[in-house]
Amino acid sequence: MKSTPHEERQDQIIRLLRQGEERGMRLLFEHYGAALLALIDPIIPQREIAEEVLHDVLVKIWRNFGAYDETKSRLFTWMARIAKNAAIDRVRSKKYRQRYKTDTIDDVVARRVELSVETPTDALGIRKLLRHLDANHRIIIELLYLNEYTQSEVAQTLDVPLGTVKTRARRALLQLREVLKHEMAWWPLLYFSTLNLFGL
Repeated sequence: MKSTPHEERQDQIIRLLRQGEERGMRLLFEHYGAALLALIDPIIPQREIAEEVLHDVLVKIWRNFGAYDETKSRLFTWMARIAKNAAIDRVRSKKYRQRYKTDTIDDVVARRVELSVETPTDALGIRKLLRHLDANHRIIIELLYLNEYTQSEVAQTLDVPLGTVKTRARRALLQLREVLKHEMAWWPLLYFSTLNLFGL
């Protein structure tokens, strides 16, 4: 059976990483960076820290790729486990806990200023809203609507059937509709912006 473009690209990345080629690292970030970040985001709400963890994850994958056994798990499944564990470890770290328990007034004000110039989806709290979804549905919605993947690209990146992507996306939007019913009274701007973004 002829390999799909996704399978060929994945095989290429695996081959380059096994050989220690720098191009493999670039392709890894290009094709899987957004998906891995979508897994880290719900655990670490601070985008700058989440991106730091993503960098650490990619380096760890690069340095420890010899431990990957494609007969035991799919590439994305293996990388996703590393990403989630790294995010959890960061949140549990003493430095992280101290930093976000002892914010000064200046820190709080600075973050509010940053929020005011963020993209509308972040500023309106849509990423936070997506945390009401389970991980399987959330990552698909983040990739489709916030990272602008096509359904086929999501299926290829997550290595799941296209039909699964469509089903999960449909269920996730129905879940969001229910969540938004409770948000309407408190956050009307978020409510209407989300309806527009997701076509609800």
